[in-house]
Amino acid sequence: QVQLVESGGGLVQAGGSLRLSCAASGRTFSSYAMGWFRQAPGKERAFVATITLSGGNTNYADSVKGRFTISRDNAKNTVYLQMNSLKPEDTAIYYCAARRWYPSPSVSAYDYWGQGTQVTVSS
Repeated sequence: QVQLVESGGGLVQAGGSLRLSCAASGRTFSSYAMGWFRQAPGKERAFVATITLSGGNTNYADSVKGRFTISRDNAKNTVYLQMNSLKPEDTAIYYCAARRWYPSPSVSAYDYWGQGTQVTVSS
């Protein structure tokens, strides 16, 4: 069982930056692949980024590639999402998620979810 708690969301102007954090409970964090997803009003939850167990491999949605960076610190049981050059279309609730062993861009593949953190980008 893994419990996830996101933080770091807020209101930022276009072109600005935010860093999201997701703290995980439990002693087996390093055996979970992690992902960030987002859900904008009226839209389905969508893939943003994933990271492997060791952090050696990452994957990004085309819409955020080159602007967002996912990373993890297994000693701190935390995964991060650094978001730069933010755009109004990045406005959404951002969720972190965990699944055993292998990352996936599919929402349905994840077993554990945080409660989400709101990111609002003003133009």
